[in-house]
Amino acid sequence: MLKHYNLVKVREISGGDESFVSIIVETFLKEIPPDLEAMQNAIANNNHKMAYQFTHKIKPNLDMFGIDLLKQIKAMEKWSNTDKPTSDIQSQLDDITNTLTIVLQELKEDF
Repeated sequence: MLKHYNLVKVREISGGDESFVSIIVETFLKEIPPDLEAMQNAIANNNHKMAYQFTHKIKPNLDMFGIDLLKQIKAMEKWSNTDKPTSDIQSQLDDITNTLTIVLQELKEDF
């Protein structure tokens, strides 16, 4: 079954230490849900600055886990520097939320 993440970069960083891989995965599982929720709340409250901070915070984790959301993240960062309404970014937020929900479930099942 095709996963929505890959651990290539995580394993490169770990140098083959699977316990370190597990720690990185556990940290991801612990930190991403509240960051995602905070980003969603910031966007819902039209708090562009806070939305940028949380979007920017999760960006390196998405890259490290091979999660293909860079286009959506860049759109979120660009939106956060405007006065545009939340509706302009809703589809990207939905993509990020849906994909991360799947990834979190897959990682929980795999680890």
